[in-house]
Amino acid sequence: MHTVTITPYSDATHRSQVIALWKTVFGYDAPHNEPNLAIDKKLAINDQLFFVAVADGSVVGTIMAGYDGHRGWIYSVAVAHSHRRHGIGSRLVSVAEQALIKKGAVKINLQIVEGNDKVIAFYSSLGFSVEKRISMGKRIYT
Repeated sequence: MHTVTITPYSDATHRSQVIALWKTVFGYDAPHNEPNLAIDKKLAINDQLFFVAVADGSVVGTIMAGYDGHRGWIYSVAVAHSHRRHGIGSRLVSVAEQALIKKGAVKINLQIVEGNDKVIAFYSSLGFSVEKRISMGKRIYT
């Protein structure tokens, strides 16, 4: 395995590779999850909470985080299939956690699609636990 560097996202350098990775890993089907839209909205808030893992000049992982002034959120964690099981996901989560803690987060939350037991096990190994909550969402159509 080649050296993997975690670095802040750079639009000029990383956009096309991030989009390709997300389409492969997530297989987006909802318009509000369209990668270009997600990236544009993230960059618009300029919170410095979007990171990529790069190996040999190629994006092999991503993580986005958000902070509301109290809690942090982790989302869009993706690692290329060819680079899984090498600690990249764990490193991405650690970088995001440290950035959120630095901003003042007292708790970090994330959501997992129901039934995704492998992802639940991954986050459990990093100290996260399943909480008795119901996640609700409302799409905003503009």
